[in-house]
Amino acid sequence: MSTSPSPTAAAPRGRISRILNVPFWAQILLGLVLGALLGWAAKSGDIGWLGTTLGKVGDIFVQLLMLVIAPLVFFAILVSITNLRNVSNAARLATRTLMWFMITSLIAVVIGLAIGLLTDPGAGTGLTAADGAEPKKHGSWLDFLTGIIPTDIVTPFTQLKVLQIVFMAVVVGIAILKTGEKAQPVLTFSHSVLELLQKALWWVIKLAPLGTVGLVGTAISTYGWGLLSKYATFTVDIYVGCAIVLFGVYPLLLAGVAKVNPLRFFKGAWPAIQLAFVSRSSVGTMPLTQKVTERLGVPKEYASFAVPFGSTTKMDGCASIYPAIAAIFVAQVFDVPLEVKDYILIAFVSVIGSAATAGLTGATVMLTLTLSTLGLPMAGVGLLLAIDPIVDMMRTATNVAGQSVIPIIVASREKILDRAAYDTADGSHLEDEPVAEVRTAPVAA
Repeated sequence: MSTSPSPTAAAPRGRISRILNVPFWAQILLGLVLGALLGWAAKSGDIGWLGTTLGKVGDIFVQLLMLVIAPLVFFAILVSITNLRNVSNAARLATRTLMWFMITSLIAVVIGLAIGLLTDPGAGTGLTAADGAEPKKHGSWLDFLTGIIPTDIVTPFTQLKVLQIVFMAVVVGIAILKTGEKAQPVLTFSHSVLELLQKALWWVIKLAPLGTVGLVGTAISTYGWGLLSKYATFTVDIYVGCAIVLFGVYPLLLAGVAKVNPLRFFKGAWPAIQLAFVSRSSVGTMPLTQKVTERLGVPKEYASFAVPFGSTTKMDGCASIYPAIAAIFVAQVFDVPLEVKDYILIAFVSVIGSAATAGLTGATVMLTLTLSTLGLPMAGVGLLLAIDPIVDMMRTATNVAGQSVIPIIVASREKILDRAAYDTADGSHLEDEPVAEVRTAPVAA
């Protein structure tokens, strides 16, 4: 007697299989459209329960991402430091990575300044000082420098002080290398914990389309389209500036410096760029960023250093384009003239102080650091908080793209890029696996 399923029984399973195999980018796009429609319905129809539901869905997704960020950053940076021992010319790779971080940050801030000066984003908005409010926390150079070193080992994790977590991870990673064989159990444990964290975060990443519905829907239902009228020029400036870097500067660098096809980069890296756009967190996207970077031919040992490092320091959107345009916006609203030296200061802050953003949602700390350096009113930060969720999506997408582009450039220049892997990279299909292969080679004494 035949036990094969009947055509009618097989049909539903076939439809379910097709749904589950929808490309990740299509799932995200569907989430964006559905979120926009539901957010518009909640706003225009004054449907309170719908707005609340969208908010809860978005909050839960972000909370799940944030839940693993502190330990993920610590163990990812720690392991990345120890992985450098497996890479020849590690010091040169680290130096060139940092150099390219600074070069692209300078290019991005110049683009931001040029757009701001050409468009006058703060002119004619109708906003005044009364519309803004000074933030509770400021960013200053003293706070930035002293804030790197923690006062205890618990607070950075409970209060999510990413720079302090990075500092401790670097110290422990170097100590493991210096200790040698005796530190092998600690390194093995760190690899295991990192793989567990990546696996858990991978499950959260799979929920990104649902999170997209909540986050986009909440933004629209809370602020509506009317908010964009006062901030129209500013919002367009941010998106245009980020688009120029993302689709102009990066492809030129890939083609001219790395000698690779830029279109292949976007095909391979697109899942990470999409998730960054939705989650607004470079650190939350880090496992996926590392995965697509490795798929694009960057060796695991180097990618496991460059991507975590970039996720906490490489911020062309949040730390270069945004503060440049935002500073001009605030100066115009408060009628404070800026001089050439002020624009030079903006560039300096963007290139040197980008680590202040630390890969978290939003760039308020970087903005307050820029405004305090220029002597502009801190109340200007309050003017931009309402529009922040909308512009932050594009800023973070630009950040994450850069965090993958630079390792490709450096790997290509150092002749360690797997060009065959790059030329065949396809990031549309997401495998349910952790990002980095666990390596437990003995620590060199």
